[in-house]
Amino acid sequence: MARLITLGSIAALFFSSTFVLNRAMSLAGGHWAWTASLRFGFMLIFLILLLLVTQGKKALVEIKNIFLQHWLFWIFAGSIGFGVFYALISFSASYAAGWIMATTWQTTILATPIVLTFFGRKVPTKGLLLIGVIFIGIALVNIEHVSLTDTKTLVYSALPVLIAAFAYPIGNQLVWEARMGHHKNIPHIQDPILDNGFARVLLLTLGSLPFWAVILLFTSPPAPSSGQLISTALVALFSGVIATTLFLYARHLSRNSSEIAAVDATQSLEVVFSLIGEILFLGGAWPGPLGMAGVALTILGLVLYMRIQNA
Repeated sequence: MARLITLGSIAALFFSSTFVLNRAMSLAGGHWAWTASLRFGFMLIFLILLLLVTQGKKALVEIKNIFLQHWLFWIFAGSIGFGVFYALISFSASYAAGWIMATTWQTTILATPIVLTFFGRKVPTKGLLLIGVIFIGIALVNIEHVSLTDTKTLVYSALPVLIAAFAYPIGNQLVWEARMGHHKNIPHIQDPILDNGFARVLLLTLGSLPFWAVILLFTSPPAPSSGQLISTALVALFSGVIATTLFLYARHLSRNSSEIAAVDATQSLEVVFSLIGEILFLGGAWPGPLGMAGVALTILGLVLYMRIQNA
């Protein structure tokens, strides 16, 4: 168990780089459109290389064929699950500290049951009380944030993250429905390559590319600096490749539901790592009593929620 928790915690550390580096790029004047789109450009390169090394050229040919056969579906799912999700995350970095965004992002735990209901799936009722605890924690963090800034800043920082928290599970659920073939309005895509998590991420990345082209066209941002190029490449590597690989590996090693729950619960450490990273590298300030209470409630609620769901 200690090994699994260690692997999950390291994954959370690398996942938290998204919030810290995005905030750093924003403070340095980097445009959010480049912060978002460049990440998936680098992700495309890293994933192709990763699959080429681990699965061979045949896997890439399969992925190309699946994408071309169902290109409209992949563009739709990729635009929502990756495009809308990360564009809003990157936009909000201009208005809030990374740890505030990381805490607010845990709203995705609340969003998932709603998304499942929308797709006609049965939602487990276990843990509803703990979802309320998580929500209270997120609310406390944002109440402290608005007390230090203003309502407009809160709206520009919190609202995009809340929408992103819904967009991400919607994109993932669309892919799940396509694999299962139970939804009449979603194509049934049957191919063993979809059992590979990195293949699914690559297909969604490819589908998001038109979205990023439109974003760049309409925002017309100034050219990214070399620092922004390096930072987005690091986010893609740290969060998209290293963190995802470690997290999936830890889940694969889990032998029962308790161990799976423990691995999943380690991801709540993203909040802590984002806070520490912002203080160490960006000169951020420690949150006040309200913010600390919110962080504590959010982490406690997440840990207990994961354990109950997998009990």
